[in-house]
Amino acid sequence: MNKLIVSSSPHIRTKNETPRVMLDVIIALLPTAAAGAYIFGIRALLVIATCVLSAVIGEFVFNLIVKKEQTIFDLSAVVTGLILALNLRADAPIWQCVIGSVFAIIVVKCLFGGLGCNFANPAIAGRIFLLICFTSTLGGGARPLVSSAPELVSGATPLEIMKGGDVAGLPSLLDMFLGFRGGAIGECCIAAILIGFIYLVVRKVIHFETPLIFVATVFALSLIVDNSFTMALYQVLAGGLVFGAVFMATDYVTTPITRTGKMIFAFGCGLITFLIRYFGNYPEGVSFSILLMNILSPYIEKWTAPKALGGKKAK
Repeated sequence: MNKLIVSSSPHIRTKNETPRVMLDVIIALLPTAAAGAYIFGIRALLVIATCVLSAVIGEFVFNLIVKKEQTIFDLSAVVTGLILALNLRADAPIWQCVIGSVFAIIVVKCLFGGLGCNFANPAIAGRIFLLICFTSTLGGGARPLVSSAPELVSGATPLEIMKGGDVAGLPSLLDMFLGFRGGAIGECCIAAILIGFIYLVVRKVIHFETPLIFVATVFALSLIVDNSFTMALYQVLAGGLVFGAVFMATDYVTTPITRTGKMIFAFGCGLITFLIRYFGNYPEGVSFSILLMNILSPYIEKWTAPKALGGKKAK
């Protein structure tokens, strides 16, 4: 006679535990980090190491103070520090990197209950916090050390150049794709980001729709306004659009869990990014758009939740 075993949820289990997922994200970020180090030099590695160590130590000390079980071994703090670093300039002051990482981990993550309870992506919140506090040193992007056309390399990022209307000063589309232009450490080399994207999709860590819809929305709206396929491509390749779409708009905690919700989330991110870039004073809008959609995520999740068999739609 078979025994009836009654247990609490979860009833469906998977090997994709948090450390395994975080390790996959770290592996996917490595090509981008390596490309950033090649393009911007050893200083980029210093920024990356500082942010990662500050995030891990910040979480460790917080858990120690509040007498909470240590959570640094789930690797989420490493991912937060790494993503934050790749969103910063290679010449960012080290002390500011420490402040941003500690803010992201303690204020945005730990004080809200830790992993799974934060309302916004910690790395994005940390980057915006630094940008608001230290605009003069963290705005724009560092100059690359390598380029196929050095005469086109200036201190301004491609988005700042387009915002100013001087399209003649833009790098070639090939340089934009390979990363030989000004910008943050991780946003420049699109080729490296796509390698990470393919890895995450193959590993089934993320769904391909979110990055695709995010990028496609910005491209389509830019094409309509500029009436130029080339300029629409520049909008896609410039700034942190591709990096944000792959590594930040796909965060498990701060995005809807439903497939339809993820699509709505991605479209909203693309729309807000487009509006900020074209009609705002700030040339970039990826981080702000994802943060705003993070706030709306619980409502999107509720609106798109499937109705239980025999049940009614939640009001």
